[in-house]
Amino acid sequence: MRMDSSSDVTPKEMSPDGQMHQEAAILPQQDSMAAAQEDGALGDAAAGAPQRAPEELEESGGAPSRVWGAQPGLLFEGEKQSCHPLSLSWALGYNSSLAVHSMEDGVLLYISAHTVVVHDILGNRQYHLQGHVNAISCLCVSEDRRWVATADRGPDPLVIVWDAFSGIPVHTIFDSHTGSGVCAIAISQDAKYLVTISAGMVQRVCVWRWTCPSESPMCEAELSPEFGFQDFVIFNPQNPYEFVSNSKTQVIFYLWGDAGLQYSTPPLTKQTFGSAVGHFTQSAFHFNATQALTGTSAGKVAVWGVERERGPAKEPRGRLHGMKATKLVPMQEESLTVLMVLESCVVTGDVRGQVKFYDGHLRLLACCDHSSMGPIRSISFSKAPPDPHGASSTGSQPVTARNFILSTSDATVLHVATDGTDFEKVMEEAKKAVMAIACHPRQAQLAVGSHCGLLKVWDYQQPQLLMSRIFSRVGIQCLSYDPAGSFLAAGFTDGSVHVLDAISLMSCCEVFKFSRGPITHIHFSHNSEYLATADEKCAVTVYKRILQNKQMCWEHLAGLHSHYKPIRSILFGVQLDDSEPRLLSLGEDRQLVEYDLSSSSKDQLVVLHRHRVEQAAVPLCLAWYPQFSTESFILTANSCYKMKLYNATTKMCRKTLLGPTYGSPLEKMQILPASATHPQKHYLAYITKDKVGLQILPIDGNPHKSSAFICHPDGVSDLAVSYDGHYIFTAGGNDRTVLKWKVNLNALEAAASLGGEDLVPFYRLLEGGQDGEFFRELEDYFYYVQLRSHGIDTLETRQVSVHIPLEEIPSVMRAMGFYPSEEEIEEMINEVKFSEYVDTGEQVTKINLGDFIKLYINHRPAFGLSMKTIRRAFQVLGYDNENGDKVIDRGDLLSLLQSRGEHMMEDELALCLTALLGRHPTGGRSDLDIRDPSGAAVMMEEEIPEEITAERFTAGILGLSIAEPENRRVK
Repeated sequence: MRMDSSSDVTPKEMSPDGQMHQEAAILPQQDSMAAAQEDGALGDAAAGAPQRAPEELEESGGAPSRVWGAQPGLLFEGEKQSCHPLSLSWALGYNSSLAVHSMEDGVLLYISAHTVVVHDILGNRQYHLQGHVNAISCLCVSEDRRWVATADRGPDPLVIVWDAFSGIPVHTIFDSHTGSGVCAIAISQDAKYLVTISAGMVQRVCVWRWTCPSESPMCEAELSPEFGFQDFVIFNPQNPYEFVSNSKTQVIFYLWGDAGLQYSTPPLTKQTFGSAVGHFTQSAFHFNATQALTGTSAGKVAVWGVERERGPAKEPRGRLHGMKATKLVPMQEESLTVLMVLESCVVTGDVRGQVKFYDGHLRLLACCDHSSMGPIRSISFSKAPPDPHGASSTGSQPVTARNFILSTSDATVLHVATDGTDFEKVMEEAKKAVMAIACHPRQAQLAVGSHCGLLKVWDYQQPQLLMSRIFSRVGIQCLSYDPAGSFLAAGFTDGSVHVLDAISLMSCCEVFKFSRGPITHIHFSHNSEYLATADEKCAVTVYKRILQNKQMCWEHLAGLHSHYKPIRSILFGVQLDDSEPRLLSLGEDRQLVEYDLSSSSKDQLVVLHRHRVEQAAVPLCLAWYPQFSTESFILTANSCYKMKLYNATTKMCRKTLLGPTYGSPLEKMQILPASATHPQKHYLAYITKDKVGLQILPIDGNPHKSSAFICHPDGVSDLAVSYDGHYIFTAGGNDRTVLKWKVNLNALEAAASLGGEDLVPFYRLLEGGQDGEFFRELEDYFYYVQLRSHGIDTLETRQVSVHIPLEEIPSVMRAMGFYPSEEEIEEMINEVKFSEYVDTGEQVTKINLGDFIKLYINHRPAFGLSMKTIRRAFQVLGYDNENGDKVIDRGDLLSLLQSRGEHMMEDELALCLTALLGRHPTGGRSDLDIRDPSGAAVMMEEEIPEEITAERFTAGILGLSIAEPENRRVK
């Protein structure tokens, strides 16, 4: 018996004689959950008033809280109203590695990504419990189906207890297992206690009394890694002070009370009974209160015997004296995946889809065979016996009077009737990652494709499944409808391309396989004459529709390895002077390639133009910008949180703008279709690594014009927009879910208005705002530049202006701490110079303070310069010295500055270094003549060490004081 006495918290349910009593006797009347009912269960609305929890359950201002007055079925009453730009409307798919619970007949509870979904199957309704920022890793439900506890893994993990009747979170534990999260959770039979097990290398087991406001566990213990990864836990239904957990190799029994949390680890190996044990799967306490059971992968059940102390009890609550394996019962050959105790039955589920019922002596009573299904993941019995009128008419006596829900590890959910012979398939979802979604261009239909080869088409208004097709041995990677909605093109992981009829999902032509790697992008031209794909081998392939035998069909035109790094986007457009299609591709090699489709012929794809669109950042996505003026633009987003507008003809960078900064750069984006009521307004939908968002157009760098919400914490794989712009859909990749988001543009516009107008939002982005020292310093530099442009020593009367010449922009930027490259300087000057050229035909030669602030905010690094960036450069360019530090040799540094990138001439380098080191004639010492190469060399040897570290380079040479970057996580 092991013991952790780090917590001396004593539960309030101490009985006078110090012994464990029956459940009804240990529930205190003064508990914050109110009095227990006669059977000891909580929250049975049919038998009495719901139980109260702190704060959320308290009455306020004389009116009952929503939790206190909640009843079963209340969850779906009334219309849900949202004041957010995006609100979750429906969830397709679920996490099949977690249990599916039957809340009541026809109502299921399951997990989709970071959301708890309560699904009324018969009413075709969903209610979503949202509060987690990480993917939910485990959940449990109280016996009366009133309380649901969920936990997650990742940064800042949460444990949330929900009231399933009202959908309100009644208690949140914020720092339960910081740094690792929770891998297993259970709730006691009386619904007052939770046990959680952390997911770290060294696991912590904590017992919580969630009905009390304390944020600390009542007791806790650390487990040795030698016990294996404990990923299952369950309370003793007859004693809330006992619970059991197991890993694949070790079962652990716990007892908690006055002395803290104690546990024992009885051994069970092949040598114990001379028989192979297999891996442990799930455990349960026997209803006889003296035994426990554990299922194994070898199809056996380990029976654990409980030995209690003889004579007078010396410890409260009848502490277990010992626990050992008394029997290893072979049940079947197949692995047991589920083991549970229900009333007077032991229930098992296995890898063949069988559910078996045993009596207390493990004698078989009944078997339900669903061998067409996959391995059973969970079994959940209905709360109350079913209606007698709905009972089976076979005349056989059922083992239990409850219907139950089966969920399998291959994402299938079944509803099984009382006698176990009548079952109905409730859900059948993707078994592998969902990577592709596409919206029909004219109807409320959504196509969903997964790596298991399952293609589904949904009516997302109802919602209901319209059609499905399974492609064997291949996975669907991308999907696209043609603009007329007649065809659905699918790109597969084996490099094949299928063009399908949009209604029947049958192939319209032969299967194309001209790509050597998985298809990553697929798109139709505006007139459905061309189909283009991009693959993982950096190739673009074009197919053309032709007339053959008086029927329209598709043929392969040509392909080209046009990039040497992954292709991020392919995009069809329309020529400006006619209606012919144009095709562009954008790659991580920073190349924007346009193809000449009219000049291309069989097996020869002609490139019209190549343009390098970035200098240091990596371009990530591409879209056609709506027409706000006579000039047409292409919009890109890059890895540095910048969005850029390029002239659609010349490809000149016309504008650089600060994009959404929500933890990660934009991965994909689409323009929302213009609404009939406001055709002049345009909006952009986008996804980042884990979020979905909306952006008001035109983009100007105002952060209040954008909003984003966590959609798939483990990564978003695809984005789609409905034909009317009312809904946005996101696919979660490995979480195997698709989420439907309702768009509320009025809420987005309201949030932007609250952020201020004109320059107000930009002032707030400056350190200290408009009244801060930074702004005053900028004004001083602005006016100093005017003095310098007129001549510092002039005696003539000066004309004070609110503008400065464009050529002074770089010097003011550097004075403010932003050091742009020569290419960035050219882009900034051109942005201002040609800002009015299309409308007036004239170039701008000066800039005012307000426009300069916008230019500065949009062009400067989104999060400033960090030591992490500089250290990364030293990792690449430097070497380890004898002290183990990354350093760059002084000579190598000077050589690199003169030969790589935007290299500097020797005299230019000497001038810069002398200025930085305070030796410039106009700003400091002038004892060395820097125009003399020998003088510059002497100065460098004196001031710059032979080996330069990142810290020395930053503080000693550049003179910058840079703080370490903080982790930026948007919640």
